[in-house]
Amino acid sequence: MTATPQVPQPPHARKVPVERSHHGDVFVDEYEWLRDKESPEVVQHLEAENAYQEAVTADQEPLREAIFQEIKGRTLETDLSVPGRKDGWWYFTRTAEGKDYPVFCRVAAADSGDPLADWTPPVVEADVVLEGEQILLDGNAEAEGQPFFSMGGTAVTRDGHLYAYAVDNAGDERFTVRIKDLRTGELLPDVIEGAFYGLAFSPDGSRLFYTVVDETWRPHQVRVHVLGTPVEQDELLYQEDDAGMWLGFDLSAERTHLVVASSCSEYSEVRLLDFSDPGAGLRTVIPRDARILYEAEPFELDGVDGVLLTHDRDAVNSMVSFAAWDQLSRPLEEQEWVTLVPHSDKVRVNGTAILKDFIVLSVRQDTLERVQFLPREGLGTAQQAGPVEPGFEDDLFTAYLSGADYAAPMVRLGYTSFFTPTRVYDFVLPTVDAPTGELLLRREQPVLGGYDRSDYVATREWAEASDGALIPLSVLRHRSVQADGTAPGLVYGYGSYEASMDPAFGVARLSLLDRGVVFVIAHIRGGGELGRRWYEQGKKLAKKNTFTDFIAATDHLVSAGWMDPSRIAALGGSAGGLLMGAVANLAPEKYAAIVAQVPFVDALTTILDPELPLSALEWEEWGNPITDPDVYAYMKSYTPYENVRETAYPKIAAVTSFNDTRVLYVEPAKWVQVLREKSTGSEPVVLKIEMEGGHGGASGRYVQWRERAWDYAFIADAVGASDLLPGAGLR
Repeated sequence: MTATPQVPQPPHARKVPVERSHHGDVFVDEYEWLRDKESPEVVQHLEAENAYQEAVTADQEPLREAIFQEIKGRTLETDLSVPGRKDGWWYFTRTAEGKDYPVFCRVAAADSGDPLADWTPPVVEADVVLEGEQILLDGNAEAEGQPFFSMGGTAVTRDGHLYAYAVDNAGDERFTVRIKDLRTGELLPDVIEGAFYGLAFSPDGSRLFYTVVDETWRPHQVRVHVLGTPVEQDELLYQEDDAGMWLGFDLSAERTHLVVASSCSEYSEVRLLDFSDPGAGLRTVIPRDARILYEAEPFELDGVDGVLLTHDRDAVNSMVSFAAWDQLSRPLEEQEWVTLVPHSDKVRVNGTAILKDFIVLSVRQDTLERVQFLPREGLGTAQQAGPVEPGFEDDLFTAYLSGADYAAPMVRLGYTSFFTPTRVYDFVLPTVDAPTGELLLRREQPVLGGYDRSDYVATREWAEASDGALIPLSVLRHRSVQADGTAPGLVYGYGSYEASMDPAFGVARLSLLDRGVVFVIAHIRGGGELGRRWYEQGKKLAKKNTFTDFIAATDHLVSAGWMDPSRIAALGGSAGGLLMGAVANLAPEKYAAIVAQVPFVDALTTILDPELPLSALEWEEWGNPITDPDVYAYMKSYTPYENVRETAYPKIAAVTSFNDTRVLYVEPAKWVQVLREKSTGSEPVVLKIEMEGGHGGASGRYVQWRERAWDYAFIADAVGASDLLPGAGLR
């Protein structure tokens, strides 16, 4: 007699009713007790969740292993970066087969008097040590014996003698900063605990600037450490007390100033510290009361000192202006700024960088991020020349500035498309003799396994939303897949914080395309693909547009024949995880599976508690439900956890990390409990939790490849796409 196999049973968390009352509304939360991560009962429950998902998905292990091997087989494991020059050194990384982390290296640069030659990077080969090569930091040695390893920033003194680096061994984005004397290899006794991202030395190398987070994980202080003094005596340079503002800093282009910026998504305030007169303290450029969203950096125009402003003053898509200091001292309405790049409804100005002879513009046009170079000669006059833009061959691409030295004859650009592996270019800046400049390809990311970009196709389509808005879609497929209504599909979306899902190459994605999955990125409202208005139409009291846009995109893909309506999966992470939860409640019948990565599915509970990590910062994105009853009611009408209903939900996987400080593990842990209770269907709902990871999951590239293989195997299995297409896969 054959024994009937046992069906895995999900863990059931006990119910402890907790009332949450706001604006006359009472919500009873029965699983809030799962927030106590110090509780052995909570840890035991999460471990039981992992055991359940392992049992439910055990049959997917061969597929997971196959996808992992495909990722590994396409990746050059012994790899290196293109050296980038900073002062008198070339900096680069080496990554070795079998090792999780890079080794950070450098070699001395030459100064022959020929600028182009001096800024041409040395050729670095695997397993060949350059003459004079020096190891700054071996990530593998640093990570040895640690449950997690991540770098949070590095800085080198201008003379090249000292190297500061920040390490996180918990996944909570709180870093320990150490300083290494590169002349001796010895660590200085100075150790800074609890720092956040960002490090910078003063020009003379005597001081180190760093940020510190408050109890909600919001960076709120910039501190100054004087080398050789006790950390307890570090100077507080600036403290941001507004719980809704994020604090950060950077060096100005000429490294003459420290630029300290407080900002939210709607306005900002920049202060400058002049290194030639640090005793004068910070100088405010435009006070936050003006409610202008801007970036500022010291700039000289026709011999007049002032600042270069990238701002949204009377310019929803932002523009670039020059403001002299004597103008900035006047009331705002009386100030006269010189327009350098006027506002355009079709071009979003995202930022600028200053070079000796050019301003570098980062702009978004026709949904795409691109880089332009505006000559400083004649700037702000009738003789101002138009910008120069390097040309690329792809229709859908991403080009971005990845490195620039103020006085160098060339800048470093990054370039990628959906099927063009990441390229590193040096762009020789335009001259009178070469007015369009010159692109020099330094490297293209190697892709092994017989990869041929002609095997795949990327096209742009447009879906119509219920209000008539046209939603751009990036449709990716294997060339053999046709729009005949039979293909499995995956729809990916994010749609928050004005973040754009730009074209980029992905090795792991090929494993789905090779199985016939049509992979579509829905550029829904709340993102930034179509400018600032596209973002504003998907935030606060217009947030539901994000969710309905995603569903409209799915419907378009079915009607266009790209996807079999019974074989569609949905994928999103973080705020995109909130999207997944909302879509699951609104249209569960349209999806065979939903994967929500580090999902923000209990958003209202989180934002109602300003003591929780980063909650107050979210008010500019979603509204403030604490003070505004309309925002509270609107959020409660869509937040996933509170809107789970009795219906047949599809297969759902919530993937999270125990130490994530941005979206706490408790949100998906609670969500899956309610989903299981109310679903009238028979499909499993699983929680996969990395017990030693942060917001980006576990550390180490091999572990990250396995995590991606898990997600993609779950999706491929659900949409019936486990087998490779004829002739597809590794060769």
